[in-house]
Amino acid sequence: MKNRKNGLFRSSLFYIVIFLVIMGAIYFISDSGGNNQTREIQSSQFMRDLHKNKVKNFSVQPSGGVYKISGKYRKSQLNHSANNAYSFAGLGSSKGNRVSHFSTSVLKNNGTVAEISKAARKDNVKLNAKPEQSNGFWLNLIVYILPLVIFILFFYMMMNQAGRGGGGIMKFSKSHVKPTDSKKNKVRFSDVAGEDAEKQELVEVVEFLKNPKKYTRLGARIPHGVLLEGPPGTGKTLLARAVAGEANVPFYAISGSDFVQMFVGVGASRVRDLFRQAKRHAPSIIFIDEIDAVGRKRGSGIGGGHDEREQTLNQLLVEMDGFSGNEGVIVIAATNRADVLDPALTRPGRFDRKVLVGRPDVRGRYAILKVHAKNKPFSPDVDLKEIARQTPGFVGADLANLLNEAALLAAQRNETRIEPDDVDEAEDRVIAGPAKKNAVESPHELDVVAAHEAGHTIVGLVLNDARVVHKVTIVPRGRAGGYAIMLPKEDEKLLSKHNAMEQLAGLLGGRTAEEIIFHSESSGASNDFQQATNLARAMVTQYGMSDKLGDVQYISPTESPYDRPRYSEKTAYEIDQEVKHFIDHAHQVAYKIIQSHRKQHRIIAQALLKYETLDAKQIKCLYDTGHMPEDQPKDEFPSEDKDENGASFEEAKKALEKHDEEKKQAARHKNDSTSDSDNQPKDPSDNSQK
Repeated sequence: MKNRKNGLFRSSLFYIVIFLVIMGAIYFISDSGGNNQTREIQSSQFMRDLHKNKVKNFSVQPSGGVYKISGKYRKSQLNHSANNAYSFAGLGSSKGNRVSHFSTSVLKNNGTVAEISKAARKDNVKLNAKPEQSNGFWLNLIVYILPLVIFILFFYMMMNQAGRGGGGIMKFSKSHVKPTDSKKNKVRFSDVAGEDAEKQELVEVVEFLKNPKKYTRLGARIPHGVLLEGPPGTGKTLLARAVAGEANVPFYAISGSDFVQMFVGVGASRVRDLFRQAKRHAPSIIFIDEIDAVGRKRGSGIGGGHDEREQTLNQLLVEMDGFSGNEGVIVIAATNRADVLDPALTRPGRFDRKVLVGRPDVRGRYAILKVHAKNKPFSPDVDLKEIARQTPGFVGADLANLLNEAALLAAQRNETRIEPDDVDEAEDRVIAGPAKKNAVESPHELDVVAAHEAGHTIVGLVLNDARVVHKVTIVPRGRAGGYAIMLPKEDEKLLSKHNAMEQLAGLLGGRTAEEIIFHSESSGASNDFQQATNLARAMVTQYGMSDKLGDVQYISPTESPYDRPRYSEKTAYEIDQEVKHFIDHAHQVAYKIIQSHRKQHRIIAQALLKYETLDAKQIKCLYDTGHMPEDQPKDEFPSEDKDENGASFEEAKKALEKHDEEKKQAARHKNDSTSDSDNQPKDPSDNSQK
């Protein structure tokens, strides 16, 4: 009930209705005699009515140089006047109603007064005299000034209420950011895995917020701002929240795009309001996510130096290191485009410290996996270290998604633990999307896809100095009809020309195999060409790996493809020729490898057509011995005769459960066969057990 009352009194409509009621009351009160039984008549009409003995009594009162006469008729009279109070707002008719009172005004002269007195005595009409009104000024003040005062008062109350309510006019320039309670922020450094070096950079910030005297007595100044730069999903926001949690201070989190609005000046006002709140609760931390939305270099906008974004940036610069200073407020910002930030924002005194939050290495990925695996039941066969080795380039968000997908797959199969198969399928889903096992493909297309992926595999097996073949499949996922996963032997921080050329040859292995086996080309290699072209162009224009063009960087890694090139047309032609030279050389290498390994290529292609997916152990065994490992089931993916097109949810669920049950039976059959072979008597002539 209390909330309903508050909502009523907060409504602007309520104040408008009250205002109209008061104004109506003042109108009717001020109009003395303004009712349906009183009419205003002329003085000549009054004299005629008085001579005809229609007037019962009347009174005379001096008022502003005239005599105001008001009285009562002996009998009610028809009102033929169009000016009466009752016709206000259409409540009555201007004709036909009867009145019993009248009022008029006559001039102050002795002749008129004498005539009125004589007519009144003749017909014995009662005559009263009233003194001149002394409250006319106050009555006029009430009638004319009071409504204006009430209107101003209500307008002020409405605007004040709009300023205090959410979404009002006066609230538009507020930052809308509420600090995270330091007691409710449970994130600590222990919850941030795989970023040991980054956490060490932020230890000083935490210690200053906890014990500032330790630094100030030595004349040290803590950084005003810390810029976290890195790819998306590396944990920049989590790291900033952990700093606030460790320091036990209020934490203000806002996005850079929240400052910029279509109205000029709103962003700057929001910046001032945000820092005002942070200073009020200092020491505190302000975290600005995606600061490049507001911190881009000035002078590049349409509005020159006067557009909204640049005004917001100017206010941010002043708040971080202006005349007033930030007074115990530390700004932590995150971006993946530090190259586009304004130099005035990244200079010492504003963002003094820049921390690169990069992709984790194998140890970092293992630590991240352990954090996200705490509340998930895993089978003893699941090796987190092996998962970390199989996921190079994955960031924290990818690894969290990987384990979540594995848990979803296990729950879908009504399992109580997450098995290695679930993790393996989750990796494929994260990399390429869910499998389309029921996709209909012609036998010729399957042969082409198998030969294509076998070509990648053969080149990868031969050129294995930097990368090894992890998995190859012809199961369609996403837009790919199949794919081969090549993993680096170890985390690479640098890319050599030798490794780059091997990657180019591996990318062209699929198309080369199609040319050798089918003497034709298909569109399945378009993504391979895209990756190969981008890598070869980077080798020429960024890495200086071209002997012809030399050690010159023609394109910056952060440069937009729409920027105007900084080299001549002749140089552009030479760049294109060098890119084509690298790709042609890689094609020749792949051609020689596949031609010299035609037998292994055919074996792997036939195995892909039969089993659809091969792992590293199976690929290696096929390459070395020509057959699958002995413990391999005969049919990993049994075909379904039933058409699944248009299947309902229940039918699709039953088909999935049937497929999982067949996999379990195959696994049990495999275990039974292994145990039977172990129980068989050994051959005395077999010396392999000695």
